[in-house]
Amino acid sequence: MLRNRRRLGAWLLAAVVLVVVLVLYDADRTGVSDPKAAPSATPSAALPGPATPAPTITPSPSATPSPSAPPGTGEPSPSATACTSPGACGYPDANSTGPRTALERHDTGNMSVKKDGTVIKGWDIRGSLDIYANDVTIIDSRITSTNWWGINLRPGYSGLKVLHTTITAVPGKGPDNGGVNYAVSNMGGSSIEVGWCDISVFGNALSMGQGDLHDNYVHALVAFRNQGGEWQHIDAVISGGGNKGRLTVRHNTLLNSTPVDKGATAAVGLFADTGVVSSVVVEDNWLAGGAYALYGGGPGATGIQVTGNVFSTQYHPASGAYGPVTAWNAGGAGNVWKNNRMSDGRPVDPAP
Repeated sequence: MLRNRRRLGAWLLAAVVLVVVLVLYDADRTGVSDPKAAPSATPSAALPGPATPAPTITPSPSATPSPSAPPGTGEPSPSATACTSPGACGYPDANSTGPRTALERHDTGNMSVKKDGTVIKGWDIRGSLDIYANDVTIIDSRITSTNWWGINLRPGYSGLKVLHTTITAVPGKGPDNGGVNYAVSNMGGSSIEVGWCDISVFGNALSMGQGDLHDNYVHALVAFRNQGGEWQHIDAVISGGGNKGRLTVRHNTLLNSTPVDKGATAAVGLFADTGVVSSVVVEDNWLAGGAYALYGGGPGATGIQVTGNVFSTQYHPASGAYGPVTAWNAGGAGNVWKNNRMSDGRPVDPAP
């Protein structure tokens, strides 16, 4: 009898031990005994597994501006990397533009070019070029103008190329009450190419309704009062509308540091001055300054594609004095606004 009682007590003790072990095992498995295992509102580090794609700086259509953000911009993306300067972020600057060879001085004055296929290479020109010919190329040169323009393509001619050239002027020496107006002007009826050029001083640096403008560095534009006594409008790129062909503005640094009260208008100004603005690509540029950094063509504009641009805060917190963009026609046929951001990573969306 005593032996049976001892045996029963041993079995009861074993059963109690087994129950305790099972309870502890179940608690450990479900995490009840570990407060860190409980669900939390704060995301935890990802468990090992397939790599998750890194977030991008592509603006979300639903991004809403914060009260302290400049007009037209949303909250910064947590993953966005700030761009500190054009050159540091892969955009053109003085080191990547202008002539690549030694230059020979030519005191041409205001010279007219009238022979088709003319190539000007390695010239240090003191004067300007007025082009009355087809397929003219200016390359690896420097132009210092005191005329209305640095290079001007006349109506009826085509095929002009201006490559790896510095185009500048002498402040106070121009014909427009001391000012100079156009670094490159396209009065012709077809596209021209301007690439890898260092452009400064002029009021409306690149003036045309059609052309291929790429890899240029436009900077240090100089304000002046025109012959009418008014501050000249200052733009790095300007188009007056009514163009028949396409204007492409791709991978340029376009700076307009001019004060607004001295005529600053835009880094890229698409205006319907002479007709409807249409068929324009503004892609992957560094834009800064002006009243607004970009004027988008106004109510009738169509076929305007503005994609992948950086709106720099180097002169104004909102890129332009009043904001990054204005006059954008969101409902225009073929108009596209996509992946544009501030230099600190905030997405840029036009005001409704």
